[in-house]
Amino acid sequence: MNGLLLKMIPHKCVSTIYDIDLDELRKQGVKAIITDLDNTLVGAKVPFATPELAEWLKSAREKGFQVLIVSNNNKSRVSRFADPLHVPFIFKARKPTKGAFQKALQLLDVRAKEAVVIGDQLLTDIFGGNRAGIYTILVRPINLREDGLFTRLNRSIERWVFSRLKKKGFLPWEDSHEPS
Repeated sequence: MNGLLLKMIPHKCVSTIYDIDLDELRKQGVKAIITDLDNTLVGAKVPFATPELAEWLKSAREKGFQVLIVSNNNKSRVSRFADPLHVPFIFKARKPTKGAFQKALQLLDVRAKEAVVIGDQLLTDIFGGNRAGIYTILVRPINLREDGLFTRLNRSIERWVFSRLKKKGFLPWEDSHEPS
């Protein structure tokens, strides 16, 4: 198996962020959540957090997690979403480069093994997080119809990556998280 493909395998795969066991992450020593925004926390065209998401973020903070958004989207989009929640963010992150993830670790003042990256894309969130040595969790995209052109291109490549990983038995979960 190509080493590049191996870097695209998430450590865990769940349907939504609400399926992530925060207590289990704390037991593993995780102190910080680095998360993607579009199609991970809300749909790509949803400007603000849903009440359910606001409650999840509140719960994460009460459990002692720091949360930071790392997005490839522009400042206007990310700040409009994150500022009302008082969540720090990095915009135009250029994922999957490691720089934004390393900057996130620095801003959160945690080591890679004390953080988790949550995202909906193998090629940006999971690949970038894995390259930075951070535990990665793949979530199912919230609404594929809201993806922009570049993301749709990424998802077509992801389908090929998913099929290669599945063929080699590297996808341990039963429920496929492949983009349709």
